[in-house]
Formats: sequence, C-alpha cells, structure tokens
Amino acid sequence: MQFLASIPSPPISFFMVGPFKIHFYALCILTGMILAIWLADRRLVSRGATSGLALDIALWTIPIAVVGARIFHVLTHSGDYFYPGADLTAVLRIWEGGIAIYGGLIGGAIGAWIGSNRAGIKFWSFADAVAPGILLAQAIGRWGNYFNQELFGFETTLPWGLEIDPDNPAFPPGLPADTLFHPTFLYESIWSLIGVAILLSLDKRLNLRWGTMFGAYLIYYSLGRLITENLRIDPSDIILGLRTNVWSAILGVLVGALIIYWQKRQHPGPEASVYKANALDSRSE
Repeated sequence: MQFLASIPSPPISFFMVGPFKIHFYALCILTGMILAIWLADRRLVSRGATSGLALDIALWTIPIAVVGARIFHVLTHSGDYFYPGADLTAVLRIWEGGIAIYGGLIGGAIGAWIGSNRAGIKFWSFADAVAPGILLAQAIGRWGNYFNQELFGFETTLPWGLEIDPDNPAFPPGLPADTLFHPTFLYESIWSLIGVAILLSLDKRLNLRWGTMFGAYLIYYSLGRLITENLRIDPSDIILGLRTNVWSAILGVLVGALIIYWQKRQHPGPEASVYKANALDSRSE
C-alpha cells in the first residue's frame, strides 16, 4: 500500500481577519523568531544571565536582520526586481516572500552586537546562546516557502515530490502540469531540526563557548545549504558558474571554521560569565 505519492501544495497562502490579510509566510517567520528568543533566553539564564535579556537584544537584532535579509535577497535576485517597466515597490513587499538567510545573519550580527553591548552581555556569549535557536527558526520559517509555493527544486519522480500549481509564476515553462519537484523547503527544515539536536548535544558534551557554538552553527547550516541550493531552480545571480548562495554557503563554512580556530586560540579557558566586565562591576554595586 502506497501511503505517499506526492506532497500537495496548500491552496491558499493567506487568510483574512477583518480587513487584514494574514500571510502564512509571515506567521512561520514570526513563530520561528519567538521560539528562537525563548530558547536563547533559557540558555542565557542557565549561564547566569537575567531572564528577558534575550528579548532585549532581539529588539535590536530582528529588525536589522530583516532589513539585511531583504537587501541581500534583492541584490542577489536583481533580475526579479530591476527590469524595464518593473514595479519598484516590489522591493519593499517582503510579505510576498524573498529574504536571504545569509543577509539576515549579517544584519542580525550587527543588531546583536548593538543589543548585547547595551545589555552588558558579551556579543559572543549571546551568539552562542542563540545559535541553536536560529536553526530552529530556520526550520519553521522554511514552511513559509511551502505556503508561497516557492524556492522548490528540480523535477523528481520520488514519492515525496512536491506539487506546484501550474499557473504559479515560478512553475517552469514547458513542463507537464503534473510535474513534481524536490521539496527543498522540507529538506532544509529537517536538516535544521536535526542540527538543533546536534548543537545542543555538542554544547552539553564540549561546553562550547566564546563563539565556537556559533561557528559550529555556521558550518552545519552552510553544509546543508550547499546541498539544497544546488537543487533549487529559482532564478539567482551566477558568479563563476555557481549560484550566489552557493558562494555564501562556502563562505559560511570558512567563516565558521575561522571563528572556532581563532576563538579557541584567544580563549583557551572556560567562560566565567556571559556579562562584560563593566556590566559585572555595575551589578555588584
């Protein structure tokens, strides 16, 4: 008995609440953010921080991360937004989909640095605390792509192939209407969920501190992204024969390894506190 012949795509991507249009994409992103903050806060509290600091830092991190994610996406998919007769307001319509995780990481790092300094927390301590939560947020956020029927992979005959509406603008021209595609959103979601368990287990065994947990996150996520990105067929700028985000993933692995190497050399001992020295002094007064 065959239980699964394909994965159907949802017939709707939003619902109405009075005059407001609520997009499932936005709900997935928001749910992921909430859980990431919750997990980061628990991890910071377990290391001696005051409850609620993760939210304080997130108020800086998330807005700047969203801006960075959108800018990175637009720049690496410029052909989708800049062409003769293009509606340039589409650049701002983020609720329709189109954010880049690596751009979000760059923007988020800037926001986290600002927020951590204001909260008196070491930047790398917060980065380590939030790293598993970022993966959790990515696992949930990818389901937004499912509701938008976007960012799928090559055609496939596998029983978990994804159905895409043939009238979807992203449906490749010339293919039969019943063509199935690799559900790259699902691959990345599963990879990220497994990564959450791996990172938490590594932290329990190895006590990853001084940014090494964040470095491990970058390596793990980027290795998975190398696979899924090479399966995807959505338009992307190509540099030296590779999609932009393939280069981003390669850079992510290298940066993650460099962070681990450098931080271990600079901080061979255990982390005494997540608080900066001046913050500890002010707390003791």
